[in-house]
Amino acid sequence: EVQLVESGGGLVQAGGSLRLSCAASGFTFGDYAIGWFRQAPGKGREFVATMDVNSNRTYYSPSVKGRFTLARDNAKNMVYLQMNSLKTENTGVYYCVADPRSWTTLMYSDYRPPDGTWGQGTQVTVSA
Repeated sequence: EVQLVESGGGLVQAGGSLRLSCAASGFTFGDYAIGWFRQAPGKGREFVATMDVNSNRTYYSPSVKGRFTLARDNAKNMVYLQMNSLKTENTGVYYCVADPRSWTTLMYSDYRPPDGTWGQGTQVTVSA
């Protein structure tokens, strides 16, 4: 059973930084593509970033490219999202995902995790 526990969210001023963490368990971590999504207040979840398990190539939403960095530590079964130069529009609940399918699957607008469930997420609030 895939288990993902997000942490590291909080309140930060615009221009500040946060690092989100995601602890993974219950599956062979090194075989899964990973990524992050965000759900802003009153809106649906939207794609933020994903990483190819084989090449470690990354792909980011244009709105965060150059400011956010996705990383994974296969030895620790951890996923990280370093967020710099935060903007108020980055506010939302951030969700980590792990998927045995291609990393490009996470980019689909109607993406759903393989088992259909999302973790509890971690709240990020960026104040003006």
